[in-house]
This record gives sequence, C-alpha cells and structure tokens, in this order.
Amino acid sequence: MTQQALTAEATDRVIQMAWEDRTPFEAIETQFGLNEAAVIQLMRSNLKRSSFDLWRKRVTGRKTKHAALRDKDVSRFKSYDQKG
Repeated sequence: MTQQALTAEATDRVIQMAWEDRTPFEAIETQFGLNEAAVIQLMRSNLKRSSFDLWRKRVTGRKTKHAALRDKDVSRFKSYDQKG
C-alpha cells in the first residue's frame, strides 16, 4: 500500500502508531505495507515542521522502534487495539 492509497483513517492510524514508543516500524510495515522511509515521508508531509522534528528526535536510535534492536525477551508485536 502506498501513501497515496491510504485512507484518512489509515493515515491517522499510521501516525498514531509512529508516535507510540513501543510500536516498531516493522509492525507498521506488516499492517500497512509502509517501510520506515515511507513512514518518515508520511510523517513529514502530515505533521507541522516542529512536530516532525520532535518526532524524529524521539525515534532516532530508539531500540523499541526497531524489532531487530529490541530485547529478545519482548515478545509482543502489536498493541491490543491494533488490527492484524
């Protein structure tokens, strides 16, 4: 699914998941087909510049946003209200 094919509701959900500290980019890719670069582009085009900068600063290098960097003891992949 490309960014253009996302509904307003799906776009809102991707933004919500991107802001969540414990939702990895891989979960967004599994559910919506958007890789990390596409999520960054979506966030850049839908957030105010200051909000985007704050988000990027927050997620850059964060272990919980990348499944490969997460502690192997963490088995959850999605929040309880997430589809898929």
